[in-house]
Amino acid sequence: MPDNGHILVIVETADGRPIDLTFEMLGLARRLADGPGGTVTAVALGNGLDGTGELLVARGADRALIADDPAFADYRADAWLPDLARIAAEEAPAAVLVGHTVPGTDLAPRLAFRLDTAAATGCEAVEIADGRLHMTRVCFGGNAREVVSFTTTPAVATIRAKTQEALEPDPVRTGAIEPVDSVLDPACVRTRIAARERERASGVRLENADVVVAGGRGVGGPEGFKHLDDLARLLGGAVGASRVACDLGWCPQSYQIGLTGRTVAPELYIAAGISGAGQHLAGCGAAKAIVAINSDPDAAIFRSSRIGVVGDCLEVIPALVEEIRRLKAPGE
Repeated sequence: MPDNGHILVIVETADGRPIDLTFEMLGLARRLADGPGGTVTAVALGNGLDGTGELLVARGADRALIADDPAFADYRADAWLPDLARIAAEEAPAAVLVGHTVPGTDLAPRLAFRLDTAAATGCEAVEIADGRLHMTRVCFGGNAREVVSFTTTPAVATIRAKTQEALEPDPVRTGAIEPVDSVLDPACVRTRIAARERERASGVRLENADVVVAGGRGVGGPEGFKHLDDLARLLGGAVGASRVACDLGWCPQSYQIGLTGRTVAPELYIAAGISGAGQHLAGCGAAKAIVAINSDPDAAIFRSSRIGVVGDCLEVIPALVEEIRRLKAPGE
């Protein structure tokens, strides 16, 4: 491990609790730090973070730095950067790990610029070789992998969800939990959250869902996604989409799965009307089982699926919904 073997993990929270990706990054950081005898520090900015420090320590952090302030309730780059840049400079870590999420992909390059270093985004693996950190990420539209390393420190990397194994919580594990005195001057914050709209009706986060029902061009339009939502609700899952469906405005951008979207690894991935381009498979290829529904028997998605159905998804999905409802009906 370069320098002192110290790893800094930037925590992202939702409703006052760290998201699952944070625990996956802590697991990665712990494995990287343990070899050279390094340490792991987690930094959480947010509001209403009671108990967060203990949770982070139980999942692998040696120290948890907590900045609990209403100014950090929502991610805003100009509010978060002053404190994170100061903490990172003081900690002098070998690496800074950030989640490959919408806030994370905005934050990481900004933080790297403040620290006069570089950032590698969308990493799927991080390892130590020849005394240096090497990051593996997809390239060429998901058809290949590249390995990058840094000549500067710290190495800033965003980590894709479901690519790392989280540690099981250890309630007896001990570590330091320290409040952070913010240096933020509210007058310097130029952005504010004017309104918030909930795009996803289901309470299941796409990255955490055990079942994902995703639609592409083949669903025909916004109405087709209503059928996908019906199926996802019945299966206790979440709805996703290919990039083309999002670009056409058929569903929110937050549904996008793929190289430029979210990464999922559910037990079951139902791909409806999705051709199976490498860019999309980069986001769902880790699913335990893929069921593909496509009217084109030569669609690339069938090469990656466990079960393939050649047919119009606008006919297959409603029929599947009705059959599941019948099987779930009392007395049936």
